Parts: sequence; C-alpha cells; structure tokens
Amino acid sequence: MRILLTNDDGIDAPGLAELEAKSAALGQVTVVAPSRERSGAGHSLTMHEPLRVVAHGDGRWACSGTPVDCVYVALHKLFDGTPDLVISGINKGANLGDDVFYSGTVGAAREAALNGLQALAVSLDLSSGPQLPERHFTTASAVLEKVARGLMENPLPDGVYLNLNVPNIPLAEVKGVRVCALGRRHYEPLVEERVDPRGKAYYWIGGSPVASQMPEGTDGRLISQGYATVTPLGLNNTKLDFLKTIERWAHRDLAGE
Repeated sequence: MRILLTNDDGIDAPGLAELEAKSAALGQVTVVAPSRERSGAGHSLTMHEPLRVVAHGDGRWACSGTPVDCVYVALHKLFDGTPDLVISGINKGANLGDDVFYSGTVGAAREAALNGLQALAVSLDLSSGPQLPERHFTTASAVLEKVARGLMENPLPDGVYLNLNVPNIPLAEVKGVRVCALGRRHYEPLVEERVDPRGKAYYWIGGSPVASQMPEGTDGRLISQGYATVTPLGLNNTKLDFLKTIERWAHRDLAGE
C-alpha cells in the first residue's frame, strides 16, 4: 500500500514524525508537508505567489504553501503514481465540530477526497485528559492504525472522508472508538487589539471553545468522556431536503409573479 502523509503543523512537527513511524507498518510512505505551521488554513490554495518545494530526506518534501497545496503538488507532481491512502496529521489539537471548516488538517484530507482518494484526518485533543505537558501522539497513532486498516478493508464511497479525533491520554485509558456526528464547536468571539513599537494597531483573533454547546453523542462530548471519535465527512454541501422550498419562492419571485 502506498501512503501520502501531510499535516498543517509543519514538516518538523512531532505529530507527523509519529505518524510516519506508525504508517511505515502499513505501507510505503511519502511525506509532503508545509515548511512551517499553517494551522487554520482551511482549504486555501496559494494562487498569487510561487510554491517552493525542498527535499527533506528520502521521500520527504517541505512545501512553502498550505496543506491543500501540499496534497495538490504531491498528487500532480511529486508522487509516483496514485496513493492508496492519504493521511493528514497528527494534529496538535482537536478538530471537532465547526473546526472542520477552518482546519488545514481536515482541508488536506478533503483535497484528497476531491481527487477520488481514500482520505483520513487525525488530531490529538490536547484539551482532554489531565492538563499535563505530555502529548500522547502514540495513543493517536495506535488508534489511527486500526481505523486506517479498517478503511482500506472497507473503502469509502466517492466524496466521503474520515475525521478522527483522539483524547490526550494513555492508550489503555481510551474507552473505545465511537462513530458519531459533528457537534457545534462555537468559540467565544475575540479580537484583541495591540499596538506595535511604531504605534500602529494590530490584532489577534480567536477565543476559547464553548464545550457546553456540544450535544450528547457528538464528537466533542464523546471525546471529553474519553472516547476516540470517527466522523464521516462529505463533499456534497447541497442541502437536498431544502431544494423544493427554495424552488417554490425562487420561481415565483424571479418570474415576477
């Protein structure tokens, strides 16, 4: 099996190193990852400046662009043939609920799915478990290996990819893996204004997540209870059950009736 790895934490991230080590047991590994951290890049492509790609060892490249750029360049230039599986991660921090719209980790997996490939995003929820400096990337990689093997034995249909989140606890303490829906991961609004040494204002954005808004049985609530979570995501954003409703008023208003 041929595997393409990427992330949004950068080519030197410890989560990627752990992912490489674990994926070597699954098949032949190629890595194309951002040259620096690109968290929050979503599904952005670099369109107005050149991309720089630098070799970082055998079968490893660092790309100056976003995680989606990495997948795009890998699939259409660097990878010899077509990968059987694309894995993005292991992200240092969860990608739960609304995070999937902002996450570069999830964006990379989505790009692979857009190209008709089996794809999986994996993240370690650092807010779960004891607030210790240790990061249990080995827990995430062990759960990932089981999910990846299951995925390859039971391929997803076109347009579907997986989002895996793992609590930051020893593997023996993980209660199990639950397949579930996304919750809503609302963040407290924050725009912090500061002033640079030249007297000009600049801003930092992004507040803390409001965990209480995660309903029972959804990814955020389950991971807080000690479960790893797997959510199937899709490429079709059309709200099919609302087409008839819009069609009725659109036909009337647009026709001038």
